[in-house]
Amino acid sequence: MTIGDTGPAGGAIATQLIDGKKIAADLRERIGLRCAELKRAHGIIPGLAVVLVGDDPASRLYVESKARQAATVGIRAFDHRLPSTATTAELRRLIEQLNAQSDIHGILVQLPLPPQIDANDILWALDPGKDVDGFHPLNAGKLACGMDAVVPCTPLGCLLLVRSVQPKLAGERALVVGRSNIVGKPMAQLLLREHCTVTLAHSRTRDLAAECGRADIVVAAIGRPRAIAGAWIKPGAIVIDVGINRIADASGKSRVVGDVDLEGAMGRARAITPVPGGVGPMTIACLLLNTLNAAIRAGSLDRQLLLAPLA
Repeated sequence: MTIGDTGPAGGAIATQLIDGKKIAADLRERIGLRCAELKRAHGIIPGLAVVLVGDDPASRLYVESKARQAATVGIRAFDHRLPSTATTAELRRLIEQLNAQSDIHGILVQLPLPPQIDANDILWALDPGKDVDGFHPLNAGKLACGMDAVVPCTPLGCLLLVRSVQPKLAGERALVVGRSNIVGKPMAQLLLREHCTVTLAHSRTRDLAAECGRADIVVAAIGRPRAIAGAWIKPGAIVIDVGINRIADASGKSRVVGDVDLEGAMGRARAITPVPGGVGPMTIACLLLNTLNAAIRAGSLDRQLLLAPLA
């Protein structure tokens, strides 16, 4: 889908809305075919353990969505629930049990965790080979060093969305807004791997508008509704909006918006992800991809069986 408008230089810019749902569906189709091949040829069914601590409604729905999508591609999902009062030691014991189970190839601990649980302790407890979120310090270090590593799902999904518009990124100026370990930092590492010139901005960045105006690629992941004005976007830039912010509209009804002013960016950006329907579907698809590839590695199978993110 494209929407035409007049750019600041007088020329029309047709802004493409990047269809994350379709790109994710195409990736899930490829994952399903590889899972079927793995089961037929080697008797292996990839297994994903999803651990939820507490009963937060949003987290519960997200976990259930992951389990449903896993089933559609041939991945067996194992659901583990702990009460909101669970301790670090109790969660760690569960993680150690899952590490030892040969039918579980990926472990996902749904975040955020209750405040009494030491999240860093839990990260270290995970078997790095089963860390399908890509958050274990060993995987983070490998990614930073340019080594083969499990890549966090949301940054990987963002990269695939960028490359759906422009396959070759070498030399492009990329701006990542947000420096979290979950999105911002690994996103910067992935763009460096693509030979982009990368700037990592954050809450103390001076003149964020000017940084946006220089960027050919903008990845917004700061968690503040419409914090990036459409007028800041460089004409012709690719914009990936990771933000999911719930606000009240003029009538008082709740709606979800991103970190970028979508309406203001239309007619300036070359392509932009909508919220919802952009990054979200890709995050889950990349989780399934990481689980599949973890099963292949665990089975000591030919590395040629590993499924690359792009066809």
